[in-house]
Amino acid sequence: MSRPWTADLGDGTYRNPVLNADWSDPDVVRVGDDYYLTASSFGRVPGLPLLHSRDLVNWTLVGHALDRLEPAADFAVPRHDCGVWAPSLRHHDGRFWIFWGDPDHGIQQINAESVRGPWSAPHLVKAGKGLIDACPLWDEETGEAYLVHAWAKSRSGIKNRITGHRMSPDGRELLDEGKTLIDADRIPGWFTLEGPKLYRHDGEFWIFAPAGGVTTGWQGAFRSRDFFGPYEERVVLAQGRTSVNGPHQGGWVRTTAGHDWFLHFQERGAYGRVVHLQPMWWDADGWPVLGDHGEPVSVHPKPVAPEQPAEAPASSDGFPGGRYGRQWQWMANHRPGWTVEHAGDGLRLSCVRTAYAHDLRALPNVLVQRLPAETFTTEVGITLGSREAGAKAGLAVLGDAFSWIGLERAEDGEIRLVHRYAESVAEHERDAEHSRPAPEGRARLRIEVTAGARCHFFADTGDGAGFRSSGQPFAAAPWRWVGALLGLFATAPTGAGPAGTADFTDFRITA
Repeated sequence: MSRPWTADLGDGTYRNPVLNADWSDPDVVRVGDDYYLTASSFGRVPGLPLLHSRDLVNWTLVGHALDRLEPAADFAVPRHDCGVWAPSLRHHDGRFWIFWGDPDHGIQQINAESVRGPWSAPHLVKAGKGLIDACPLWDEETGEAYLVHAWAKSRSGIKNRITGHRMSPDGRELLDEGKTLIDADRIPGWFTLEGPKLYRHDGEFWIFAPAGGVTTGWQGAFRSRDFFGPYEERVVLAQGRTSVNGPHQGGWVRTTAGHDWFLHFQERGAYGRVVHLQPMWWDADGWPVLGDHGEPVSVHPKPVAPEQPAEAPASSDGFPGGRYGRQWQWMANHRPGWTVEHAGDGLRLSCVRTAYAHDLRALPNVLVQRLPAETFTTEVGITLGSREAGAKAGLAVLGDAFSWIGLERAEDGEIRLVHRYAESVAEHERDAEHSRPAPEGRARLRIEVTAGARCHFFADTGDGAGFRSSGQPFAAAPWRWVGALLGLFATAPTGAGPAGTADFTDFRITA
């Protein structure tokens, strides 16, 4: 089975993006010979993905740090642009630490001795609206600790500034009221300053922070001899003459060989925020230079590291033992009973009773994963076991608009293949194609995704005709901050008692 995307070219070089999927707002840390990366997960559960690499090019997903979003009641339903924004990942005093800003509740922190957990329960470090993009620093020379964060104007009325605090060494409380370290309204041409990452280097405090907006921004660097400033600034990475729009917001890491690298995102619409790797060096004035003299590289020699096999986060899933892989998340906090244990392979989903089956965007019980590449094909087998009229299950492409193909039990008891969609402004789905019988109660579903995230739907109902095209091509759409998602779901109309199940087998993604 071919992988949708591999960044490692096999000749000592790599191509960008190194993570060609929606790993938004990445941050990275090195511990020994290992690199770990986390990213925004917004309202999806589990949250705070944890990726591992030995060379910054080949990455695998090893787990998640956050089992549930808190307050739990707030995330019982999908909140696609809320939750975990722009986390920072650090290693200090033998422990991994993750800080993030929830724009509606404040700055939270968790920690663990091992990256694979167990992780501590979320601790609210600073309560408030609009507090985002938090990053700690433990100064190994002085023993003092600090925290910086940005602001979301949508919740606080404040933006374009970075606030700094002294922090207790245990990372649990802030020791002052905070001070504005950088007010970008005072810097000509700068707007939407956010996503700060705080470092100590060469006797100075450094804040790497993006500005200019998600789609068209640039990466800034700020330095000061004193934590509370004043800071001087410089643009260190921008699109320039390249096709990489808005290259910014990420983390700096130094290899065991003493070389510096920077991981950042590029916003690509329905594909989300893909991750690029830039070489980094220091000029004669002590400023960092990223990429090719401040412009993104497309192909470059890999970091010095032992040879690694070409890897990318998993996307296909055979659901061995009836369990789904780490690449899947729910659209809200998980509830018992959404999946059903059974003997053998394949995923069994309960047909959850809901009054919102007409709008998949509103359902918490949709199992989702990122679009894994620009062009790919996904397939899955489905069997609808529910005998409830109106029960349905399928394979979806979800975003501000959505489309799905699958099976539904009609009022007369017949199971039919259906294909439906909803535009971004629509509250109810509509037929994308006339339904047709699925006499065996099963089908093989396929979505072919071509450039521009145009999705072409197909199905094989076992009638001997093979795969047949269904409906018009559908252009996948992102949510506000989240790329489009692939999803599996099973629902039934409201009523009393269990409504049966649907089985999914051999979820396969190929280039």
